[in-house]
Amino acid sequence: MLKIGDFSKLARVSVKALRYYDEIGLLKPVSVDQFTGYRYYATSQLPRLTRIIALKDMGLSLGEIARLLHEDVSISHILDLLHIKQGEIKERLEEESQRLTRVEEWLKQVEKEGKMPDYEVVLKKTPPQKVVSIRATLPSYSATGTLFSKLVPHIFEVGGQMIGPPLEIIYDEEFKEKDVDVEVAFPVAADVPSKGEFKCYDLKGYDHMATTVHKGSYDTISAAYNALMRWIEANGYQITGPSREIYFTDPNSGVPPSEYVTEVQFPVTKGK
Repeated sequence: MLKIGDFSKLARVSVKALRYYDEIGLLKPVSVDQFTGYRYYATSQLPRLTRIIALKDMGLSLGEIARLLHEDVSISHILDLLHIKQGEIKERLEEESQRLTRVEEWLKQVEKEGKMPDYEVVLKKTPPQKVVSIRATLPSYSATGTLFSKLVPHIFEVGGQMIGPPLEIIYDEEFKEKDVDVEVAFPVAADVPSKGEFKCYDLKGYDHMATTVHKGSYDTISAAYNALMRWIEANGYQITGPSREIYFTDPNSGVPPSEYVTEVQFPVTKGK
């Protein structure tokens, strides 16, 4: 038999880990001296310890390893658990690969321009939200104020409670000089009646929304769109729906246009 220190050296596993494996019943010593408390192990325990180390290196928790090493566990259960772990590892690898791509693209941009990027792109999940909206074809994108001037009185008229910043949904697949298809909306706390050109519905949520924040006049917001499009292309994503603009600044509040804050969003999915 081997003292715990000698067994630790032989197995190349710390004494602390061996003591913990003993405490949780994963690997008990062959015997424990009743007077000194010294733990003693046998070389015949090395195969079990080696398996514990191998399964731990695969990313399994000690609880999962304990279940796998139980004498009564079936082969099918072992396979199921390992298939689940395989899927989790593949998902993490994909996430890390995407993160690496984003880091490389960010580095390229910084090295090329010699400064921090003007726009940072963040991929986020946007939940569905109940909105009251109005959609129309307008002479230009700058004319959306006329829709908001109709929408706000309507929401008050039907007793709606606005619970978030207004947004605009742009349905045109490319920039247009005229006859633009847009919808403006306000998130509301609960359903209100739809009436005529005003609709109340649940705006679709997306698992992956590429977003960036523009600070400045609406006249210069195209720079944010350009940054988003570059990021989407560089990171292998595809656009899956109309863009959105979230307006965090009320133009009627007296804030100068240079201080307007707007979030631009594109729903995306990973390209094949």
